[in-house]
Amino acid sequence: MVNQSLDEQIAQHAQMFTELKDEIGRLLVGQDHMVSRLLIGLLTAGHILLEGLPGLAKTLAVQSLATAIDTGFSRIQFTPDMLPADVIGTEVFNPRESTYFVRKGPIFSNLVLADEINLAPAKVQAALLEAMQERQGTIGLETFPLKEPFLVLATQNPIEQEGTYPLPEAQVDRFMLKVVVDYPNKDEERKIVDRMASGQPIPEVRTVASAADILAARQTVEKIWVDEKVRDYLIDVVRATRNPTEAGLADLDGMIETGASPRASINLMKAAKAHAFLQRRGYVTPHDVKSIAMEVLRHRVILTYEAEAEGKSNDDVVEKILDNVPVP
Repeated sequence: MVNQSLDEQIAQHAQMFTELKDEIGRLLVGQDHMVSRLLIGLLTAGHILLEGLPGLAKTLAVQSLATAIDTGFSRIQFTPDMLPADVIGTEVFNPRESTYFVRKGPIFSNLVLADEINLAPAKVQAALLEAMQERQGTIGLETFPLKEPFLVLATQNPIEQEGTYPLPEAQVDRFMLKVVVDYPNKDEERKIVDRMASGQPIPEVRTVASAADILAARQTVEKIWVDEKVRDYLIDVVRATRNPTEAGLADLDGMIETGASPRASINLMKAAKAHAFLQRRGYVTPHDVKSIAMEVLRHRVILTYEAEAEGKSNDDVVEKILDNVPVP
């Protein structure tokens, strides 16, 4: 049974996230799905990978979110000639005193926008691993903790685009969500053109939340109740990516080379709680799980060559699992 104090906490903190979404909407037209996923990442400390063609406002959305929160923000523009030190930082020699001092890189901030992350080679992409997983960065012989809230919001162009590098599997798994950003609809695109090509001043995003507000909201999300049947359903969905035959999906047998790890189960639980929170509920429903499962699982399922030869995609496989695993 959800107590009244939790309901009050949810109402209070969820209102702040409604204001965050409204502020982003002052500048960004459409893309409500992407914005809601950014808020889920903020609520769960889960890193997010945004994939979409250039010009779909991925960078603008992250910058607007950072502006609406009174906290640190840095942007890293990934390029093919980058070095790991450009991300983490390095030791710099002071010739006057014959000593070295640490110059921290842009990763030492709260919200970090890793723009076009797949334009950089694997060695630079891997420089993010320690920061994303351990929430610390090592420069020389010193290790420095990262301040909370810490969140990496990365954008990438589809891998089919020329001049891009596929992200290492170990790094992809560290993103809680992979959100595919699509084109706006006709009405939204008309509003974008009217707003951006009118010559009128572009609305400014106001600051409506602090770092302390975000951390307090995270504590409330952790208290959201998940029934045993919903927990079992969540596990069944993830396990179906490893052994589809066991889940009654024999037609997927031979299509999945590697399924999702237990990290996916953990992330799906956290994301489902955040989704319920944004709906102003103190409990998780199977609908919350289904609503967020695609973004949690699509980058963690690796298909076989045979599946790819048949034209199957990760989304096709995950969607079939979600359609067939029994819902409590």
